[in-house]
Amino acid sequence: MIRVKNLRVPYDAVRSVEELVAQRLHLSPCAVHGVIVVHKALDARCRCGTPITWVYTLDVQVEGERAVLARFRRDVGIATAPPAEPFVIPRIGGCAKVLCKHRPVVVGFGPAGIFAAWVLARAGAAPLVLERGQDVERRTRDVARFWQTGVLDPASNVQFGEGGAGAFSDGKLTARSSDPRMREITEAFIAAGAPEEIRFLRKPHIGTDILRTVVKNLRAAIIRLGGTVRFGAQVTGAALQEGRIAALTVGAAERIPADTVFLGTGHSARDTYAMLHEAGLRIQPKAFAIGVRIEHPQAFIDRMQYGTAAGSPHLPAADYAVADRDDAGGRGVYSFCMCPGGMVVAAASEEGRLVTNGMSNYRRDSSVANSALLVQVSPADWGGDALGGIRFQRDMEERAFCLGGGDYRAPVQSVGDFLTGGFGSSDFAVTPTYAPGVRPADLRAVLPEACTAPLARALRRWEQRMPGFAAPDIPMTGVESRSSAPCRIVRDPVTMESVSAAGLYPIGEGAGYAGGIMSAALDGMKAALAFLGKIQ
Repeated sequence: MIRVKNLRVPYDAVRSVEELVAQRLHLSPCAVHGVIVVHKALDARCRCGTPITWVYTLDVQVEGERAVLARFRRDVGIATAPPAEPFVIPRIGGCAKVLCKHRPVVVGFGPAGIFAAWVLARAGAAPLVLERGQDVERRTRDVARFWQTGVLDPASNVQFGEGGAGAFSDGKLTARSSDPRMREITEAFIAAGAPEEIRFLRKPHIGTDILRTVVKNLRAAIIRLGGTVRFGAQVTGAALQEGRIAALTVGAAERIPADTVFLGTGHSARDTYAMLHEAGLRIQPKAFAIGVRIEHPQAFIDRMQYGTAAGSPHLPAADYAVADRDDAGGRGVYSFCMCPGGMVVAAASEEGRLVTNGMSNYRRDSSVANSALLVQVSPADWGGDALGGIRFQRDMEERAFCLGGGDYRAPVQSVGDFLTGGFGSSDFAVTPTYAPGVRPADLRAVLPEACTAPLARALRRWEQRMPGFAAPDIPMTGVESRSSAPCRIVRDPVTMESVSAAGLYPIGEGAGYAGGIMSAALDGMKAALAFLGKIQ
Protein backbone atom coordinates (compact mmCIF):
# COMPACT_ATOMS: atom_id res chain seq x y z
CA MET A 1 0.00 0.00 0.00
CA ILE A 2 1.08 3.58 -0.70
CA ARG A 3 0.25 6.39 1.73
CA VAL A 4 -0.67 9.69 0.09
CA LYS A 5 -0.71 12.67 2.46
CA ASN A 6 -2.13 16.16 2.13
CA LEU A 7 -4.35 15.49 -0.87
CA ARG A 8 -6.46 18.65 -1.13
CA VAL A 9 -9.90 18.36 -2.67
CA PRO A 10 -12.36 21.26 -3.18
CA TYR A 11 -15.22 20.93 -0.70
CA ASP A 12 -17.76 20.70 -3.55
CA ALA A 13 -15.76 18.41 -5.83
CA VAL A 14 -17.85 15.98 -7.84
CA ARG A 15 -14.99 13.66 -8.84
CA SER A 16 -14.40 10.62 -6.66
CA VAL A 17 -11.44 10.27 -4.33
CA GLU A 18 -10.27 7.33 -6.45
CA GLU A 19 -10.10 9.54 -9.53
CA LEU A 20 -8.34 12.34 -7.67
CA VAL A 21 -5.68 10.11 -6.12
CA ALA A 22 -5.08 8.48 -9.49
CA GLN A 23 -4.42 11.95 -10.89
CA ARG A 24 -2.08 12.71 -7.97
CA LEU A 25 -0.10 9.53 -8.72
CA HIS A 26 -0.15 10.07 -12.50
CA LEU A 27 -2.03 6.83 -13.02
CA SER A 28 -5.06 5.70 -14.90
CA PRO A 29 -8.07 5.28 -12.57
CA CYS A 30 -8.19 1.59 -13.49
CA ALA A 31 -4.68 1.20 -12.01
CA VAL A 32 -6.03 2.13 -8.57
CA HIS A 33 -7.39 -1.06 -6.99
CA GLY A 34 -8.39 0.22 -3.58
CA VAL A 35 -8.44 3.34 -1.41
CA ILE A 36 -8.66 3.52 2.39
CA VAL A 37 -9.35 6.92 3.93
CA VAL A 38 -6.95 7.29 6.87
CA HIS A 39 -7.70 10.90 7.73
CA LYS A 40 -10.05 13.61 6.49
CA ALA A 41 -10.15 17.19 7.72
CA LEU A 42 -11.86 20.36 6.52
CA ASP A 43 -9.63 23.38 5.94
CA ALA A 44 -11.94 26.40 5.96
CA ARG A 45 -9.41 29.06 6.87
CA CYS A 46 -10.00 30.87 3.55
CA ARG A 47 -6.81 32.90 3.68
CA CYS A 48 -6.08 35.18 0.72
CA GLY A 49 -8.90 33.72 -1.34
CA THR A 50 -7.85 30.10 -0.80
CA PRO A 51 -10.92 27.89 -1.35
CA ILE A 52 -12.34 25.61 1.32
CA THR A 53 -10.90 22.12 0.90
CA TRP A 54 -11.06 18.66 2.34
CA VAL A 55 -7.57 17.42 3.18
CA TYR A 56 -7.08 13.67 2.91
CA THR A 57 -4.54 11.09 3.96
CA LEU A 58 -5.12 7.92 1.93
CA ASP A 59 -3.71 4.42 1.77
CA VAL A 60 -3.85 3.33 -1.85
CA GLN A 61 -3.42 -0.06 -3.52
CA VAL A 62 -2.06 0.34 -7.06
CA GLU A 63 -0.55 -1.60 -9.92
CA GLY A 64 3.22 -1.40 -9.99
CA GLU A 65 3.61 -0.10 -6.47
CA ARG A 66 7.43 -0.21 -6.51
CA ALA A 67 7.62 1.77 -9.73
CA VAL A 68 5.20 4.39 -8.39
CA LEU A 69 7.19 4.77 -5.16
CA ALA A 70 10.42 5.06 -7.14
CA ARG A 71 8.92 7.78 -9.32
CA PHE A 72 7.85 9.80 -6.26
CA ARG A 73 10.86 9.03 -4.04
CA ARG A 74 11.54 12.75 -3.49
CA ASP A 75 7.89 13.61 -2.79
CA VAL A 76 7.33 13.90 0.98
CA GLY A 77 3.60 13.38 0.51
CA ILE A 78 3.96 9.87 -0.94
CA ALA A 79 5.55 6.89 0.83
CA THR A 80 5.00 3.27 1.79
CA ALA A 81 2.02 2.93 4.15
CA PRO A 82 3.15 1.92 7.65
CA PRO A 83 2.03 -1.52 8.84
CA ALA A 84 -0.79 -1.67 11.37
CA GLU A 85 0.33 -2.58 14.89
CA PRO A 86 -1.65 -5.53 16.29
CA PHE A 87 -3.58 -4.94 19.49
CA VAL A 88 -3.25 -7.90 21.85
CA ILE A 89 -5.29 -8.43 25.00
CA PRO A 90 -3.61 -11.06 27.19
CA ARG A 91 -5.80 -13.92 28.36
CA ILE A 92 -5.89 -14.62 32.06
CA GLY A 93 -3.58 -17.50 32.98
CA GLY A 94 -3.75 -20.11 35.68
CA CYS A 95 -2.02 -17.96 38.28
CA ALA A 96 -4.74 -15.32 38.15
CA LYS A 97 -6.94 -17.05 40.74
CA VAL A 98 -4.05 -17.13 43.18
CA LEU A 99 -3.50 -13.37 42.92
CA CYS A 100 -7.21 -12.45 42.59
CA LYS A 101 -9.73 -14.49 44.53
CA HIS A 102 -12.72 -12.61 43.15
CA ARG A 103 -13.86 -11.49 39.73
CA PRO A 104 -12.91 -7.86 38.98
CA VAL A 105 -15.60 -5.26 39.65
CA VAL A 106 -16.16 -2.20 37.48
CA VAL A 107 -18.03 0.62 39.21
CA GLY A 108 -19.74 2.94 36.73
CA PHE A 109 -20.69 2.26 33.12
CA GLY A 110 -19.61 5.42 31.36
CA PRO A 111 -16.81 5.38 28.74
CA ALA A 112 -14.06 4.47 31.23
CA GLY A 113 -16.09 1.69 32.83
CA ILE A 114 -17.34 0.35 29.52
CA PHE A 115 -13.87 -0.05 28.08
CA ALA A 116 -12.33 -1.38 31.27
CA ALA A 117 -15.08 -4.03 31.27
CA TRP A 118 -14.69 -4.62 27.51
CA VAL A 119 -10.97 -5.37 27.89
CA LEU A 120 -11.50 -7.53 30.98
CA ALA A 121 -14.27 -9.51 29.29
CA ARG A 122 -12.14 -10.13 26.21
CA ALA A 123 -9.36 -11.37 28.49
CA GLY A 124 -11.70 -13.92 30.06
CA ALA A 125 -11.92 -12.14 33.43
CA ALA A 126 -15.77 -12.12 33.58
CA PRO A 127 -16.08 -8.62 35.10
CA LEU A 128 -19.02 -7.57 37.26
CA VAL A 129 -20.26 -4.06 36.39
CA LEU A 130 -22.17 -2.05 38.98
CA GLU A 131 -23.96 1.04 37.62
CA ARG A 132 -25.99 3.24 39.96
CA GLY A 133 -28.21 4.51 37.14
CA GLN A 134 -30.44 2.69 34.70
CA ASP A 135 -29.98 1.07 31.30
CA VAL A 136 -29.97 3.52 28.41
CA GLU A 137 -33.53 2.76 27.26
CA ARG A 138 -35.11 3.49 30.66
CA ARG A 139 -32.69 6.33 31.25
CA THR A 140 -33.75 7.99 27.98
CA ARG A 141 -37.39 7.87 29.10
CA ASP A 142 -36.53 9.28 32.54
CA VAL A 143 -34.53 12.14 31.02
CA ALA A 144 -37.28 12.95 28.51
CA ARG A 145 -39.82 13.11 31.34
CA PHE A 146 -37.55 15.47 33.30
CA TRP A 147 -37.12 17.78 30.31
CA GLN A 148 -40.88 17.81 29.67
CA THR A 149 -42.17 18.11 33.24
CA GLY A 150 -39.31 19.25 35.48
CA VAL A 151 -39.62 16.08 37.59
CA LEU A 152 -36.08 14.87 38.31
CA ASP A 153 -35.10 11.29 39.10
CA PRO A 154 -31.82 11.58 41.10
CA ALA A 155 -30.97 7.97 40.24
CA SER A 156 -31.57 8.17 36.48
CA ASN A 157 -30.68 11.37 34.67
CA VAL A 158 -28.19 13.02 32.30
CA GLN A 159 -25.31 12.28 34.68
CA PHE A 160 -26.11 8.76 35.94
CA GLY A 161 -26.80 5.64 33.93
CA GLU A 162 -25.53 3.52 31.06
CA GLY A 163 -23.16 5.51 28.85
CA GLY A 164 -22.38 8.15 31.47
CA ALA A 165 -22.82 11.87 30.90
CA GLY A 166 -21.50 11.44 27.35
CA ALA A 167 -24.68 9.60 26.35
CA PHE A 168 -26.46 12.98 26.41
CA SER A 169 -23.89 15.13 24.65
CA ASP A 170 -22.65 15.69 21.12
CA GLY A 171 -20.87 12.33 21.17
CA LYS A 172 -17.57 13.93 20.21
CA LEU A 173 -14.72 11.45 19.80
CA THR A 174 -11.84 13.90 19.64
CA ALA A 175 -8.85 13.52 21.94
CA ARG A 176 -5.36 14.96 22.21
CA SER A 177 -3.76 11.55 22.70
CA SER A 178 -2.09 9.80 19.75
CA ASP A 179 -2.05 6.47 21.59
CA PRO A 180 -2.47 3.72 18.94
CA ARG A 181 -4.97 1.98 21.21
CA MET A 182 -7.42 4.74 20.28
CA ARG A 183 -7.91 2.82 17.04
CA GLU A 184 -9.29 -0.16 18.95
CA ILE A 185 -11.80 2.02 20.75
CA THR A 186 -12.91 3.50 17.44
CA GLU A 187 -13.28 0.05 15.88
CA ALA A 188 -15.31 -1.10 18.89
CA PHE A 189 -17.66 1.86 18.45
CA ILE A 190 -18.06 1.06 14.74
CA ALA A 191 -18.74 -2.62 15.46
CA ALA A 192 -21.42 -1.45 17.92
CA GLY A 193 -23.18 0.71 15.35
CA ALA A 194 -21.27 4.00 15.05
CA PRO A 195 -20.81 5.44 11.53
CA GLU A 196 -17.63 4.27 9.80
CA GLU A 197 -16.55 7.87 9.13
CA ILE A 198 -15.40 8.18 12.75
CA ARG A 199 -12.45 6.07 11.66
CA PHE A 200 -10.95 8.95 9.66
CA LEU A 201 -12.64 12.29 10.35
CA ARG A 202 -10.49 14.85 12.15
CA LYS A 203 -13.46 15.86 14.32
CA PRO A 204 -15.54 12.69 14.58
CA HIS A 205 -18.79 12.62 16.46
CA ILE A 206 -21.56 10.08 16.91
CA GLY A 207 -24.42 12.21 18.21
CA THR A 208 -26.47 11.33 21.24
CA ASP A 209 -29.15 9.56 19.18
CA ILE A 210 -26.71 7.00 17.73
CA LEU A 211 -24.55 6.82 20.86
CA ARG A 212 -27.40 5.35 22.86
CA THR A 213 -27.54 2.37 20.51
CA VAL A 214 -23.76 2.03 20.53
CA VAL A 215 -23.48 1.77 24.33
CA LYS A 216 -26.33 -0.75 24.45
CA ASN A 217 -24.51 -2.91 21.89
CA LEU A 218 -21.23 -2.62 23.80
CA ARG A 219 -23.04 -3.85 26.89
CA ALA A 220 -24.36 -6.83 24.94
CA ALA A 221 -20.83 -7.63 23.72
CA ILE A 222 -19.46 -7.56 27.28
CA ILE A 223 -22.22 -9.89 28.45
CA ARG A 224 -21.60 -12.31 25.55
CA LEU A 225 -17.96 -12.47 26.62
CA GLY A 226 -18.87 -13.46 30.18
CA GLY A 227 -19.40 -10.14 31.92
CA THR A 228 -22.33 -9.20 34.13
CA VAL A 229 -23.93 -5.74 34.14
CA ARG A 230 -26.19 -4.64 36.99
CA PHE A 231 -28.20 -1.40 36.91
CA GLY A 232 -29.63 0.40 39.92
CA ALA A 233 -26.62 -0.86 41.88
CA GLN A 234 -25.11 2.12 43.68
CA VAL A 235 -21.86 1.50 45.57
CA THR A 236 -22.33 3.08 48.99
CA GLY A 237 -19.28 1.78 50.85
CA ALA A 238 -15.73 0.57 50.35
CA ALA A 239 -13.83 -1.57 52.86
CA LEU A 240 -10.02 -1.54 52.95
CA GLN A 241 -7.93 -4.21 54.62
CA GLU A 242 -4.17 -4.01 55.11
CA GLY A 243 -3.80 -1.33 52.46
CA ARG A 244 -5.91 -2.88 49.70
CA ILE A 245 -9.52 -2.98 48.64
CA ALA A 246 -11.41 -5.85 50.28
CA ALA A 247 -15.14 -5.33 49.66
CA LEU A 248 -17.82 -3.01 48.35
CA THR A 249 -21.24 -2.24 49.78
CA VAL A 250 -24.09 -1.91 47.31
CA GLY A 251 -27.28 -0.18 48.35
CA ALA A 252 -28.19 -0.42 51.99
CA ALA A 253 -26.52 -3.69 52.97
CA GLU A 254 -25.32 -5.94 50.13
CA ARG A 255 -21.64 -6.77 50.61
CA ILE A 256 -19.56 -7.85 47.62
CA PRO A 257 -16.04 -9.20 48.30
CA ALA A 258 -13.65 -7.54 45.87
CA ASP A 259 -9.88 -7.46 45.53
CA THR A 260 -9.84 -5.69 42.14
CA VAL A 261 -12.06 -2.67 41.54
CA PHE A 262 -12.11 -0.22 38.61
CA LEU A 263 -13.69 2.98 39.84
CA GLY A 264 -15.23 4.94 36.96
CA THR A 265 -18.08 6.75 38.67
CA GLY A 266 -18.04 10.03 36.69
CA HIS A 267 -17.56 13.61 37.83
CA SER A 268 -21.04 14.00 39.35
CA ALA A 269 -20.91 11.14 41.89
CA ARG A 270 -20.50 13.55 44.78
CA ASP A 271 -21.74 11.13 47.42
CA THR A 272 -19.18 8.59 46.18
CA TYR A 273 -16.36 11.11 46.54
CA ALA A 274 -17.44 11.74 50.14
CA MET A 275 -17.67 8.01 50.88
CA LEU A 276 -14.20 7.33 49.47
CA HIS A 277 -12.72 10.27 51.35
CA GLU A 278 -14.22 8.96 54.58
CA ALA A 279 -12.91 5.47 53.80
CA GLY A 280 -9.38 6.86 53.72
CA LEU A 281 -8.61 7.29 50.03
CA ARG A 282 -6.33 10.17 49.19
CA ILE A 283 -8.24 12.80 47.20
CA GLN A 284 -6.82 16.08 45.95
CA PRO A 285 -8.67 19.23 44.87
CA LYS A 286 -8.13 20.23 41.26
CA ALA A 287 -8.87 23.15 38.99
CA PHE A 288 -11.88 23.08 36.69
CA ALA A 289 -14.02 25.71 34.94
CA ILE A 290 -17.50 27.21 35.26
CA GLY A 291 -19.68 29.40 33.10
CA VAL A 292 -22.70 29.56 30.84
CA ARG A 293 -24.11 28.18 27.59
CA ILE A 294 -24.27 30.67 24.71
CA GLU A 295 -26.56 30.11 21.69
CA HIS A 296 -26.33 31.47 18.14
CA PRO A 297 -28.22 30.81 14.93
CA GLN A 298 -26.30 28.00 13.24
CA ALA A 299 -26.48 30.01 10.02
CA PHE A 300 -24.45 32.78 11.70
CA ILE A 301 -21.72 30.32 12.74
CA ASP A 302 -21.71 28.87 9.21
CA ARG A 303 -21.23 32.35 7.70
CA MET A 304 -18.53 33.17 10.25
CA GLN A 305 -16.56 30.05 9.31
CA TYR A 306 -17.40 29.44 5.65
CA GLY A 307 -18.08 32.90 4.25
CA THR A 308 -19.93 32.83 0.95
CA ALA A 309 -19.86 29.01 0.92
CA ALA A 310 -22.17 28.91 3.95
CA GLY A 311 -25.31 26.92 3.29
CA SER A 312 -23.67 24.52 0.86
CA PRO A 313 -25.00 20.97 1.20
CA HIS A 314 -21.38 19.81 0.81
CA LEU A 315 -20.34 21.39 4.13
CA PRO A 316 -21.16 20.20 7.66
CA ALA A 317 -22.66 22.46 10.32
CA ALA A 318 -19.74 24.67 11.34
CA ASP A 319 -18.19 24.72 14.78
CA TYR A 320 -15.83 27.14 16.49
CA ALA A 321 -13.35 27.45 19.33
CA VAL A 322 -12.48 30.67 21.15
CA ALA A 323 -10.04 31.32 23.97
CA ASP A 324 -8.84 34.31 25.94
CA ARG A 325 -6.39 34.95 28.76
CA ASP A 326 -7.76 37.62 31.09
CA ASP A 327 -4.95 40.04 31.87
CA ALA A 328 -6.64 41.43 34.97
CA GLY A 329 -6.94 38.15 36.86
CA GLY A 330 -4.93 35.70 34.81
CA ARG A 331 -7.89 33.35 34.36
CA GLY A 332 -8.42 31.48 31.12
CA VAL A 333 -11.76 31.99 29.38
CA TYR A 334 -12.67 29.60 26.58
CA SER A 335 -15.37 27.75 24.68
CA PHE A 336 -15.99 24.12 25.57
CA CYS A 337 -18.11 21.28 24.20
CA MET A 338 -19.33 23.31 21.23
CA CYS A 339 -22.44 21.65 19.76
CA PRO A 340 -23.33 22.64 16.18
CA GLY A 341 -27.00 22.26 15.37
CA GLY A 342 -27.79 21.14 18.90
CA MET A 343 -29.60 22.18 22.04
CA VAL A 344 -28.90 23.19 25.65
CA VAL A 345 -30.11 20.49 28.04
CA ALA A 346 -31.02 20.19 31.69
CA ALA A 347 -28.28 18.08 33.29
CA ALA A 348 -29.15 18.18 37.00
CA SER A 349 -28.58 15.12 39.16
CA GLU A 350 -29.47 16.53 42.60
CA GLU A 351 -32.78 17.97 43.68
CA GLY A 352 -32.79 21.73 44.15
CA ARG A 353 -29.69 22.26 42.00
CA LEU A 354 -29.62 23.26 38.34
CA VAL A 355 -26.97 22.36 35.73
CA THR A 356 -26.80 22.89 31.98
CA ASN A 357 -24.96 21.00 29.25
CA GLY A 358 -24.92 20.86 25.45
CA MET A 359 -26.15 18.08 23.17
CA SER A 360 -26.44 17.35 19.44
CA ASN A 361 -27.89 14.51 17.44
CA TYR A 362 -25.83 12.96 14.65
CA ARG A 363 -27.30 15.19 11.92
CA ARG A 364 -26.73 18.41 13.89
CA ASP A 365 -29.79 19.93 12.27
CA SER A 366 -31.53 21.91 15.02
CA SER A 367 -30.56 25.27 13.38
CA VAL A 368 -29.12 26.49 16.72
CA ALA A 369 -25.47 26.28 17.77
CA ASN A 370 -24.50 26.26 21.42
CA SER A 371 -21.29 26.17 23.40
CA ALA A 372 -20.15 26.51 26.95
CA LEU A 373 -18.16 29.65 27.71
CA LEU A 374 -16.07 28.79 30.75
CA VAL A 375 -13.79 30.59 33.19
CA GLN A 376 -11.05 28.74 35.05
CA VAL A 377 -11.33 28.31 38.80
CA SER A 378 -8.83 26.73 41.17
CA PRO A 379 -8.71 25.39 44.75
CA ALA A 380 -7.79 28.89 45.92
CA ASP A 381 -11.37 29.92 45.07
CA TRP A 382 -12.84 27.61 47.73
CA GLY A 383 -10.12 27.32 50.37
CA GLY A 384 -8.18 24.37 48.97
CA ASP A 385 -9.81 21.46 50.81
CA ALA A 386 -10.23 18.19 48.93
CA LEU A 387 -14.00 18.28 48.48
CA GLY A 388 -14.38 22.06 48.49
CA GLY A 389 -14.87 22.18 44.73
CA ILE A 390 -18.08 20.18 45.15
CA ARG A 391 -19.36 22.70 47.69
CA PHE A 392 -18.38 25.50 45.29
CA GLN A 393 -20.37 23.86 42.46
CA ARG A 394 -23.39 23.19 44.63
CA ASP A 395 -23.61 26.80 45.79
CA MET A 396 -23.80 28.00 42.17
CA GLU A 397 -26.27 25.31 41.17
CA GLU A 398 -28.58 26.20 44.07
CA ARG A 399 -28.50 29.90 43.11
CA ALA A 400 -29.29 29.00 39.49
CA PHE A 401 -32.19 26.80 40.61
CA CYS A 402 -33.69 29.61 42.70
CA LEU A 403 -33.23 32.27 40.02
CA GLY A 404 -34.90 30.00 37.48
CA GLY A 405 -38.00 29.83 39.67
CA GLY A 406 -37.39 26.63 41.63
CA ASP A 407 -38.87 24.30 39.00
CA TYR A 408 -35.73 23.53 36.90
CA ARG A 409 -36.33 26.37 34.48
CA ALA A 410 -32.91 27.90 33.88
CA PRO A 411 -31.88 31.54 34.29
CA VAL A 412 -31.24 33.18 30.91
CA GLN A 413 -29.76 36.59 30.09
CA SER A 414 -28.93 38.41 26.88
CA VAL A 415 -25.29 39.26 26.23
CA GLY A 416 -26.32 42.92 26.05
CA ASP A 417 -27.85 42.85 29.54
CA PHE A 418 -24.90 40.87 30.91
CA LEU A 419 -22.42 43.45 29.61
CA THR A 420 -24.37 46.54 30.66
CA GLY A 421 -25.56 45.42 34.09
CA GLY A 422 -29.24 44.93 33.28
CA PHE A 423 -31.50 41.90 33.05
CA GLY A 424 -34.97 41.03 31.91
CA SER A 425 -34.66 41.25 28.13
CA SER A 426 -36.27 38.33 26.30
CA ASP A 427 -36.10 39.40 22.64
CA PHE A 428 -33.39 36.92 21.64
CA ALA A 429 -31.74 36.17 18.29
CA VAL A 430 -32.75 32.53 18.82
CA THR A 431 -35.28 30.98 21.14
CA PRO A 432 -33.33 29.36 23.99
CA THR A 433 -33.47 25.60 23.50
CA TYR A 434 -33.19 24.56 27.17
CA ALA A 435 -36.08 22.45 28.43
CA PRO A 436 -38.05 22.52 30.81
CA GLY A 437 -37.77 26.25 29.92
CA VAL A 438 -36.00 29.47 30.86
CA ARG A 439 -36.63 32.55 32.95
CA PRO A 440 -34.92 35.94 32.44
CA ALA A 441 -32.53 36.56 35.33
CA ASP A 442 -29.16 38.07 36.18
CA LEU A 443 -26.42 35.48 35.65
CA ARG A 444 -24.06 37.66 37.68
CA ALA A 445 -26.07 36.57 40.70
CA VAL A 446 -25.17 32.95 39.93
CA LEU A 447 -21.48 33.10 39.01
CA PRO A 448 -18.87 34.65 41.31
CA GLU A 449 -17.69 38.14 40.33
CA ALA A 450 -14.18 36.73 39.88
CA CYS A 451 -15.61 34.87 36.88
CA THR A 452 -18.22 37.25 35.48
CA ALA A 453 -15.73 40.08 34.99
CA PRO A 454 -13.27 37.97 32.91
CA LEU A 455 -16.17 36.54 30.91
CA ALA A 456 -17.47 40.04 30.12
CA ARG A 457 -14.04 41.22 28.99
CA ALA A 458 -13.59 38.13 26.83
CA LEU A 459 -17.01 38.64 25.19
CA ARG A 460 -16.08 42.19 24.23
CA ARG A 461 -12.80 41.04 22.69
CA TRP A 462 -14.47 38.19 20.78
CA GLU A 463 -17.06 40.65 19.44
CA GLN A 464 -14.26 42.81 18.07
CA ARG A 465 -12.72 39.83 16.25
CA MET A 466 -16.01 38.19 15.20
CA PRO A 467 -18.75 40.83 14.84
CA GLY A 468 -22.07 39.40 15.94
CA PHE A 469 -20.65 36.75 18.24
CA ALA A 470 -21.48 38.84 21.33
CA ALA A 471 -24.39 40.80 19.85
CA PRO A 472 -26.81 42.25 22.44
CA ASP A 473 -29.61 39.79 21.59
CA ILE A 474 -27.57 36.59 21.92
CA PRO A 475 -28.88 34.47 24.86
CA MET A 476 -26.75 32.87 27.58
CA THR A 477 -28.15 30.20 29.92
CA GLY A 478 -26.65 29.12 33.23
CA VAL A 479 -25.11 27.46 34.94
CA GLU A 480 -22.45 25.23 33.36
CA SER A 481 -20.67 23.89 36.44
CA ARG A 482 -19.54 20.34 35.59
CA SER A 483 -17.06 20.69 32.77
CA SER A 484 -14.68 18.35 34.60
CA ALA A 485 -14.13 16.74 37.99
CA PRO A 486 -13.55 19.09 40.95
CA CYS A 487 -11.09 16.66 42.56
CA ARG A 488 -8.71 13.81 41.75
CA ILE A 489 -8.44 10.36 43.34
CA VAL A 490 -4.68 10.00 43.59
CA ARG A 491 -3.17 6.95 41.90
CA ASP A 492 0.25 5.57 41.09
CA PRO A 493 1.28 6.77 37.61
CA VAL A 494 2.73 3.37 36.66
CA THR A 495 0.37 0.78 38.17
CA MET A 496 -2.70 3.09 37.94
CA GLU A 497 -3.79 1.84 41.38
CA SER A 498 -4.88 4.16 44.16
CA VAL A 499 -1.97 5.18 46.36
CA SER A 500 -4.26 4.44 49.31
CA ALA A 501 -5.61 1.04 48.31
CA ALA A 502 -3.92 -1.62 46.20
CA GLY A 503 -6.29 -3.27 43.75
CA LEU A 504 -8.40 -0.10 43.37
CA TYR A 505 -8.05 1.58 39.97
CA PRO A 506 -9.52 5.13 39.78
CA ILE A 507 -10.31 5.71 36.11
CA GLY A 508 -11.82 8.23 33.76
CA GLU A 509 -13.13 11.73 34.07
CA GLY A 510 -14.61 11.29 37.53
CA ALA A 511 -11.27 10.16 38.94
CA GLY A 512 -9.66 13.28 37.48
CA TYR A 513 -7.64 11.62 34.69
CA ALA A 514 -9.62 12.24 31.50
CA GLY A 515 -11.67 14.88 29.76
CA GLY A 516 -14.06 13.42 27.21
CA ILE A 517 -15.42 10.18 25.78
CA MET A 518 -12.26 8.99 24.05
CA SER A 519 -9.76 9.96 26.74
CA ALA A 520 -11.96 8.36 29.41
CA ALA A 521 -12.36 5.19 27.33
CA LEU A 522 -8.59 5.02 26.81
CA ASP A 523 -7.99 5.51 30.54
CA GLY A 524 -10.29 2.61 31.39
CA MET A 525 -8.64 0.42 28.76
CA LYS A 526 -5.13 1.23 30.01
CA ALA A 527 -6.06 0.46 33.62
CA ALA A 528 -7.53 -2.90 32.64
CA LEU A 529 -4.40 -3.72 30.62
CA ALA A 530 -2.21 -2.69 33.57
CA PHE A 531 -4.14 -5.09 35.79
CA LEU A 532 -3.89 -7.92 33.25
CA GLY A 533 -0.16 -7.35 32.88
CA LYS A 534 0.23 -7.56 36.63
CA ILE A 535 -1.40 -10.99 36.93
CA GLN A 536 0.26 -12.66 33.92
